[in-house]
Amino acid sequence: MDKRLIAEINKVKKSDVGTLVKQRTQEFMDLGRGDNKEWFSELSFCILTANSTARLGMKIQHELGADGFLRLPVEELERKLRLAGHRFPNTRAQFIMEARKFYNIKDILMKFEKTDEKREWLVRSIRGIGWKEASHFLRNVGFSDVAILDRHVLRMMYAYGLVDRIPKALTRRRYLDLERRLVDIANKVGVPVGELDLYIWFLSTGEVLK
Repeated sequence: MDKRLIAEINKVKKSDVGTLVKQRTQEFMDLGRGDNKEWFSELSFCILTANSTARLGMKIQHELGADGFLRLPVEELERKLRLAGHRFPNTRAQFIMEARKFYNIKDILMKFEKTDEKREWLVRSIRGIGWKEASHFLRNVGFSDVAILDRHVLRMMYAYGLVDRIPKALTRRRYLDLERRLVDIANKVGVPVGELDLYIWFLSTGEVLK
């Protein structure tokens, strides 16, 4: 049950992992103070992680940089994604190219007062961005009040009895319901739910990425 998960998180919080998580969350806050170009790079990273891995997305982001995501012709972007080993180079390149019309993504999102409003806009407006990807992006630019329900987190929720099965798909209603369960855990642990994700990710993978 959640008491076991809370105990595990409290244990790793007191270890070197806790220090690393704090460093990572500070990096997210720093990125949040960045410009439109930096935010677009992070948006592209989150598009790449869908049905892929954060590690591969980070590798591609490092290789291309913000200018690559914003300016490479779609054919060249596809080629680079293919060479990097992405499973869906064509569709992801197309999604990133289409997202370029929102190159001023920070300016757009900061017009919304609430994080939920920002997330709704992302899901509604950008192809390749679902609830998980929108939450991932927002957390990575400093909004720690959203949960990233990726496969690692869902498996951990199942393992600790927070869900009776791992959902094959997440509707808006289901996503928000599961997010509320993690918010409850986060409150009991004393961390924002976006930071809780990093602890759960560590318990699942042994890594603290982004």
